[in-house]
Amino acid sequence: MGLVFYNRIAANLNQLFRQKNTATASLVRFFFSQGYGNFGYNLISTMKLLQGKTALITGASKGIGRAIAREFAQQGAYVAFTYLSSIEKGEGLVGELLELGAKKVKAYRSDASKFEEAEKLIHQVVEEFGGLDVLVNNAGITRDNLLMRMSEEHWDQVIETNLKSVFNTIKASTRTFMKRRDGSIINITSVVGIQGNAGQANYAASKAGIIGFTKSVALELGSRNIRCNAIAPGFIETEMTEQLDEKTVQSWRDAIPLKRGGKPEDVAHCAVFLASDQSSYVTGQILQVDGGMLT
Repeated sequence: MGLVFYNRIAANLNQLFRQKNTATASLVRFFFSQGYGNFGYNLISTMKLLQGKTALITGASKGIGRAIAREFAQQGAYVAFTYLSSIEKGEGLVGELLELGAKKVKAYRSDASKFEEAEKLIHQVVEEFGGLDVLVNNAGITRDNLLMRMSEEHWDQVIETNLKSVFNTIKASTRTFMKRRDGSIINITSVVGIQGNAGQANYAASKAGIIGFTKSVALELGSRNIRCNAIAPGFIETEMTEQLDEKTVQSWRDAIPLKRGGKPEDVAHCAVFLASDQSSYVTGQILQVDGGMLT
């Protein structure tokens, strides 16, 4: 067996111990000590990237949030998620995640834009799951209009739901992460927060705010081994885009270097990477998932 093989074994053993999966780690070590290295290697090969981690995803009833919840479940995470208006879809997702192999799933009807609800949510998750390893802030809305026609109410709604909710959940979970001296925070922003977009001043401001907030949190909490990154999706084809005129949608696809819209799963795969120990040296970064749109 080569050096690369043993390095992989050592890395995975470290991951097992970080996840407090000492029983599996001890079993792997036993196989190797007795000369049955292949058994230990096969055991490690079946490990999933988020095995044993507890993840909380806000706004997971549909679209990108739903895709992230599904991928996390398939990668072995215990999944807690929130929903608000899409009650039927939110409740239906629980059974869907269990069918995908998740060992523990719970849905919470919660409005993260209200600090008291966010604080209660984090407390419930920690109490019922025994901890929190990954926080994904995905909840968001749009209230599009030209600035001259935009109401103060629509401005406030978007800022509170998209940006204040991120502050609320991170503020409420920071003490939990600091006690563990570990954690991954993933905020879903947008290429609109980088580039801006006419008719979306409120949305662009909220998503740009997430970017600055993500970098600040990464600087503040990095010394406690708490990572904070953001994902900036571009044109992602969801249930919402299916209702648009096909010619309009195709014109958007044609303007993208990869000549297609993204799928929610494209974002979810990146979220799995940022939630896993494979990104243990990545923090303060904004990962664009946009097919080259802003290149």
